[in-house]
Amino acid sequence: MTLDGESIAGIDTSKPHPARVYDYLLGGKDNYAVDQEAGEELVAVAPEARKGVRANRAFLERAVRFVVSQDVRQILDVGTGLPTSPNIHEIAQSINPDVRVAYIDNDPIVKAHGDALLSRSGDTGIVLADLRTPQDLVHHPEIRRLIDFDEPVALFLVAILHFVTEAEQPERIVATLRDALPTGSYLVLSHATGDFADRRGARAVYDKATATLNLRTRSEVERLFEGFTLLAPGLVQAPFWRPDAPTPAGSSDIGFYAGVARKDA
Repeated sequence: MTLDGESIAGIDTSKPHPARVYDYLLGGKDNYAVDQEAGEELVAVAPEARKGVRANRAFLERAVRFVVSQDVRQILDVGTGLPTSPNIHEIAQSINPDVRVAYIDNDPIVKAHGDALLSRSGDTGIVLADLRTPQDLVHHPEIRRLIDFDEPVALFLVAILHFVTEAEQPERIVATLRDALPTGSYLVLSHATGDFADRRGARAVYDKATATLNLRTRSEVERLFEGFTLLAPGLVQAPFWRPDAPTPAGSSDIGFYAGVARKDA
């Protein structure tokens, strides 16, 4: 594959990648045949999959507007995925041009697209790194250039932690990032669940991908917010987090929990 006429090295096209499957389900074009096949397999076993990723994306957009309305001027987005307009920095900076955004992803194609998109931006950047080593994120020089950890930060972990296994300790990952944030920071998190339907077929699709799908229950997702105070309406299905329009029919089938929380101490 090429970006702006140049080939991108280091991309594994032998297996579906969650970011590219997500892009396909959103109607994007930055994906390969293997990702498209996985997306179609996912829709076959979970017909609401496309509706779910769109609901999750809409939650992210509402959450960006919310944290910026709380005078947060720094956003750390981990597990960015391929650019989908409006991007986080576009939404945030349309409200407050002073907002700085650091994007992080472990897929080289995401990094390449991000570099092209942000080539002229001094207040937004993208880093190729892995959520599973959160201490490296906190100390990365590009992140430190953009993010002042002495001032409130909005940490976005949207549709990413369900690709982290229990052995990789998702609670440890969140705690490491939480401890780097000052009081007044926010956590924006969404997570896939099997609470509303049998998701064994969906898990099987991701067993062939570069990361497995690790569904968690409501109580398991709530534990990821330890050390934060969940804000109203609490942890809910993505379409029901502070909707700005009537929720679409079938929203109760959406297999994503979503919540926003504040670090008060």
